[in-house]
This record gives sequence, structure tokens and C-alpha cells, in this order.
Amino acid sequence: MKHVEEFDSTLAGVSVTPEPGQTEISSLARGAIKKAKFRLMPLILLMYLLAFIDRSNIGMAALTMNQSLGLTPEHFGFAVGIFSFGYILFEIPSNVLLERYGARFWLARIMITWGIISMAMAFAQGVVTLSILRFLLGVAEAGLAPGIVFYLTTWFPKKELAKVFSIYYLGVPLAAIIANPISGYILDNFHNVGGLESWQWLFLI
Repeated sequence: MKHVEEFDSTLAGVSVTPEPGQTEISSLARGAIKKAKFRLMPLILLMYLLAFIDRSNIGMAALTMNQSLGLTPEHFGFAVGIFSFGYILFEIPSNVLLERYGARFWLARIMITWGIISMAMAFAQGVVTLSILRFLLGVAEAGLAPGIVFYLTTWFPKKELAKVFSIYYLGVPLAAIIANPISGYILDNFHNVGGLESWQWLFLI
């Protein structure tokens, strides 16, 4: 017991300080995380914001689109709902391909294809073409949300994920705040501009 007490008292007087190299590595890691937040998070937030706007602006377009295309409430409801069918159906395949080709490439592919399809919706001729395009929009956007989550986990340690996810999910309320006034302005002021109706400009812009 005497030896144990002497050993404990000896340890009590020892101050453990990190090696200079360890401090430098920790400092570099913090700097890298800060730089990643500054560079990545605005782009991720913008991506999610645009995705939410693209999938939800059909509600604003309906104010004039339904009459223009001769859509009944049942037609419109079907076109809106079929988006989710395409999204759910291709969610897993999209994430398998994301893992195969890499998050950066696959997320870029998602953005490009959903942009093209969203613009094509401006030229829908009726319930059939609108529903097909809405289904394809769901297919194009499938894998976006889990893909972004996966991408963020490759850049940030676990203790930082709560912060970056909170920034990421700001896209939903920001989309509602930003998109609705802009959509209303387009619907009010872009009628017959370039020979197109205002709801068509809503999809093109």
C-alpha cells in the first residue's frame, strides 16, 4: 500500500501537456472545418432551397395554370402527388449510384436534370404531359436529401454535424420566405412576356 500511495502522489504532481505537433494538428483540423463550413454550407443551403422551390412552385403556378391547361382539381392533385411516387421509387437506386460515382458528381447531376425538367414543365400541354414531367422531376430529385447528408458526413466530424445540419435545414423556411413573394411578382408581372403566360415564366425562372 505504501508503494501505491507513493506512486499516486508522484502522478499527482505530473502535468501532462500535449506535444507541439499534436497542438498543430488540432489547430489545422479546426481551420479545415471552419473553411469547409464557409465554402460548402452556403452552396448546400442554396441547393436545398432551390430544390424545395422547384418542387413546390406548382402550387403558385396553379393559380393560372389550371385554367390555361384545363385541369380539374383531380387532375392537379394527381400531377402533384405523382412527384412523390417517382421520388420514393428511385430514392434507393439514386443513393446506390451516388456511392458508386461520388457525391460531388451525383449531386451535380441531380441539380442539372431537375433544372431541365422543371423548365420543361413550362411547356406542358395538359394533365398527361404535366404528370409525366412531375414524375420525372421526382426521379431527378431522388437521393438529394440523403445524398447531401452523406456528403456532409464525409466533411465534418460527428460533433460538428448538428450545427451543419441545422444550417442545411434552414433551406425549407427560407424557401417559403423567399419563393412566395417572388412567385407572386412573376405571376402578376410576366403575363404575355415573350408570348408566354406568367405561370410558364414561373417554371422557366
